[in-house]
Amino acid sequence: MYLEIVSPEATLFSGEVTSVTVPGVEGEFQMLNNHAAIVSLLQEGNVSFQGNVTLEEEHETKFTKGSKGEFVLAISSGTVEMSENKVIVLAD
Repeated sequence: MYLEIVSPEATLFSGEVTSVTVPGVEGEFQMLNNHAAIVSLLQEGNVSFQGNVTLEEEHETKFTKGSKGEFVLAISSGTVEMSENKVIVLAD
């Protein structure tokens, strides 16, 4: 699936991933390939994703590496939309 993470300043990441986990207001949830369409508000927490990922050099300091090899981005709030195998995270 394709993931795009956008902040008010820039597009922090865009590329193919195998899974995305986000901090929804009703609790953390994960999206895998061909997940059903969904729109949700996000609360403070971590957006994490896995895959054969290359981060852009100018944004890689915003991400940390998790214990399972996933990339992690801390956010304070935002929204997520999953549709037609594309995930868009609008993060603050």
